[in-house]
Amino acid sequence: MEQGNYSVGLDIGTTKIVAIIGRENEYGKIEILGTGRSKSLGVHRGVVNNITQTISSIQQAVEQAELNSGLKIGSVVVGIAGQHIRSLHHSDYITRPNSEEVIDNEDLDKLCNQVYKLVMLPGEEIIHVLPQEYKVDGQSEIKEPVGMYGGRLEANFHVVVGQVSSIKNIGRCIKSAGLDLGNITLEPLASADAVLSQEEKEAGVALIDIGGGTTDLAIFKDGIIRHTSVIPFGGNVITEDIKEGCSIIEKQAELLKIKFGSAWPGENKDNEIVSIPGLRGREPKEITLKNLSKIIHARVVEIIEQVYVEIKNYGHEEQKKKLIAGIVLTGGGSQLKHLKQLVEYITGMDTRIGYPNEHLAGDSDEEVASPLYATAVGLLMNSLESKKKNRKIKHQEEELKEEEVLVGEETEMGAKANTVTHTERKSIFDKWSEKLKDFLDNAE
Repeated sequence: MEQGNYSVGLDIGTTKIVAIIGRENEYGKIEILGTGRSKSLGVHRGVVNNITQTISSIQQAVEQAELNSGLKIGSVVVGIAGQHIRSLHHSDYITRPNSEEVIDNEDLDKLCNQVYKLVMLPGEEIIHVLPQEYKVDGQSEIKEPVGMYGGRLEANFHVVVGQVSSIKNIGRCIKSAGLDLGNITLEPLASADAVLSQEEKEAGVALIDIGGGTTDLAIFKDGIIRHTSVIPFGGNVITEDIKEGCSIIEKQAELLKIKFGSAWPGENKDNEIVSIPGLRGREPKEITLKNLSKIIHARVVEIIEQVYVEIKNYGHEEQKKKLIAGIVLTGGGSQLKHLKQLVEYITGMDTRIGYPNEHLAGDSDEEVASPLYATAVGLLMNSLESKKKNRKIKHQEEELKEEEVLVGEETEMGAKANTVTHTERKSIFDKWSEKLKDFLDNAE
């Protein structure tokens, strides 16, 4: 099967690496063809810190997905997170040479390209430039300026910035694992695509993705991304605390957290006790569930409060910026018992757990619809989306070529100019990915 029909999302997380192969069915839903997951070694708080281990973990996940689906994986879309990600707001404008012509996509691209030229701190690179709303000749709050007349096109942008070295390390791992890097996407954006509905994005919603090493936040309002942030704490620090607090090994702490852990200490009776086998010939340890949930509670409160500070920074308390749809929790950490209630208690906002089944075909595997896979499903959607766009552009170019053949010499120049513009519509991101690929090729 050629790779045109299916795409691959690769989520390089702190605790697990997931590869998902899928395609779009005739109803526009996503059909999962194969999944693979492996324990992630060599990633700490969302950042690669051991290339060799990461490569072998990626290969494991990819091989499993290939076995599952019987397909070969070529190019993948990868997510990026980690404490080095920051976002900022920026406004920019272009003056159009001819205000008698309507604004088209090229003008928007030109405006976006300008933002990519912003000077960042040393060692930082712009990952995403996300337009918020546009202004045409001073008329504000325009969502879609294409087709309007105007001389000055302005926009507010949400710019996401990351460390060049971290991005290059991810690229390096992908290349060394024998894969092509199709695209890099911010993980909270991918998760948001997978679990949020359009209504929620319109009403205003905060997506909190609690992973192993990081907690990602993405805030939407009026259908537009307004704020993103990556907090360098996740489920692993909870496990660490249990390990230290109960003096047990990490594997046991993780199991305790999953099986008996709760974010709400009030509901455990004092006499509920779990016995844990001691290490080689030592006495077993007895741990009360009340203590366990106290340890978990303390750390979870800290994580949620940090996220809540970010939501306040966005301006949730202002009437116009109110997030009506509240909070959606996703990621592996969102499966902790009573977490939803605790988040509602701390923030006073409506909360639900987000499952990535919004866009999946009905017969998808139960497992993939778990919050654990939100990012991977989102990356897969991103990959399918960019393939669709490229096909569209190709199609337009082919149509133009046919016109060229039909119409004589006269229009040849015009059509050529047209073809050029269509090829130039490659997003900056593709150009940037190409730059990264060249860099990696030369580095060998």
